[in-house]
Amino acid sequence: MTLVEAYENKHYDFGPADPVEAIKFRMEQGGLTPRDLEPFIGPSGRVSEVLNRKRPLSLRMVKRLHDGLKIPYESLLTEAS
Repeated sequence: MTLVEAYENKHYDFGPADPVEAIKFRMEQGGLTPRDLEPFIGPSGRVSEVLNRKRPLSLRMVKRLHDGLKIPYESLLTEAS
């Protein structure tokens, strides 16, 4: 396992997690639509802005997404490049 990890670290740069990609991945896993995110993010316009990277996640959104959809804090709090 150590060899595999060393190989991956050398040959693949995964970079920091992207909060929007983490949300989209969870949506895909759960068959969720943007409308399903409204309890966690807010009205449909705000959901759209977050998913299109026009609005950053607030700490309140992060907490709700973590508690409701079990998305790790580490994925939601990392800034995308």
